[in-house]
Amino acid sequence: MIRMSIRFAGVAVLAAISSPLFTAVAQQQVPAAPPQQPAAVEPSAPAPSAAPVFPKPDPANFTATSPTKDTVNAFLESSWGYDENRIWQVQDILKTPVEGISKVVIYVGDKTGKQKPGVIGFFALPDGKHIIADNQLLPFGDHPFAEYRAILQQRADGPYRGSASKDLELVEFADFQCPHCKDAQANMDKLAVDFPKARIVFENYPLAKIHPAAVKAAEYGVCVAKQGGSNAFFLFAAAVFDGQDGLATPDGETLTLNSAVVKAGLDPAKIEACSATHEAGESVEASVKLAEDLNINETPILVVNGRLIPVGGAPYDVLKKIIEFQEKLDGITQ
Repeated sequence: MIRMSIRFAGVAVLAAISSPLFTAVAQQQVPAAPPQQPAAVEPSAPAPSAAPVFPKPDPANFTATSPTKDTVNAFLESSWGYDENRIWQVQDILKTPVEGISKVVIYVGDKTGKQKPGVIGFFALPDGKHIIADNQLLPFGDHPFAEYRAILQQRADGPYRGSASKDLELVEFADFQCPHCKDAQANMDKLAVDFPKARIVFENYPLAKIHPAAVKAAEYGVCVAKQGGSNAFFLFAAAVFDGQDGLATPDGETLTLNSAVVKAGLDPAKIEACSATHEAGESVEASVKLAEDLNINETPILVVNGRLIPVGGAPYDVLKKIIEFQEKLDGITQ
């Protein structure tokens, strides 16, 4: 398999298929299960020496009619095309004992020879829109991010900064008590400057099982946005992340949230009362449901026009390059 350092299995899949050049850091509701051993050993890719030379594909290993080699290449170009040094070769598209499910094997390497080449395998499902890789369900096809993009354009209604247009929509799913979400805010602020025509949306995804204060913080955020608008919300959010350690105790939680409300220019008593309403809870639940419908199970995640990117440990230059590439894929000019 491709050599990389990934903290959680879910992030490993995203990194392997979507953006393998950085070590992602994220938090999940529960610790990831140990990776399963493959049922069979994949063929070894060549050792690195400058640009790798992959073995010639054997036509006998293309026994499945779907997906086609062109579809797989289009999917990989959408996923990896931002990296000018990445090269790959579709090696096998094999029938499996299950009707309609195909096994796809890909050799992947680096033109410079700096990264060790390897092998990635996944199972393509009969609907032509999804694959299973490392026990994770991922979007697939010629335009793999289009379905998620449409879902977010319809349902991502959290506070936003930047453009009202949804042509370039960056949706951040974050938890106010997640340390990696706090760390990611510096990159989010840079993105707001470098992509002034982007619509940057914040969606609550509190991981309540590991962050007891996260739901209340999210409900406060909903009410701040409702009473003060998006500008007030982002002032509140910055203050909560800055004072995140205070959320660790009940007294500190109240002090931290009320202080953040004041910094946003609002009345803590009114926000607290609002946060206890059924409507505030429903809003947070809807945001969590949106994340689940996108197969997101960790934070922080940034979704760029439907493309999921784990941003906790992403170098900013790589993150920016991926967004610029996605703009080109979607025909967007800044």
